[in-house]
Amino acid sequence: MVQICQLKPKKSTYSLQELKGKMEAYCAYQDRCHKEVEEKLRAYDPIPEAREMILLHLLEEGFLNEERFARSFARGKFRIKKWGKTRIIRELRQREISQFAIKTSLKQITDPEYSEVLDELASKRLKALVHCSPLEKKQKLSSYLLYRGWENDLVYEKTRELLD
Repeated sequence: MVQICQLKPKKSTYSLQELKGKMEAYCAYQDRCHKEVEEKLRAYDPIPEAREMILLHLLEEGFLNEERFARSFARGKFRIKKWGKTRIIRELRQREISQFAIKTSLKQITDPEYSEVLDELASKRLKALVHCSPLEKKQKLSSYLLYRGWENDLVYEKTRELLD
């Protein structure tokens, strides 16, 4: 029988100050949403009063800010991963971000920039579809763009523009 070695945590209990410091470092490394922070905090299994005190401390000190998280998330996913607005909205809702924060985060994506990225993404994908029939190209291009979270009307308009 093979024995699996499990790593034990270095320390099983933490003081309130140690836990605050750990959570501050976790939030300072990159913007986090409330859900991520609560999950991380739950892993340390503090008493409910301590958990509330730590979350309140993180909010008061600016380590935890839902709007800032939503803005940086939307900006990063759009500019780096080339996601469309529907995918960004879906992912933010999954992280339990408020509707107000979602709307403000999407305002930083300008319409010219949005259509430019869609053009670039569609053209690049179309060049990769070499050995396909026109119908297959249309289907594969639209499903690719829809998966990336671009709106239906924009996707179908773009596929018609490029392939008709």
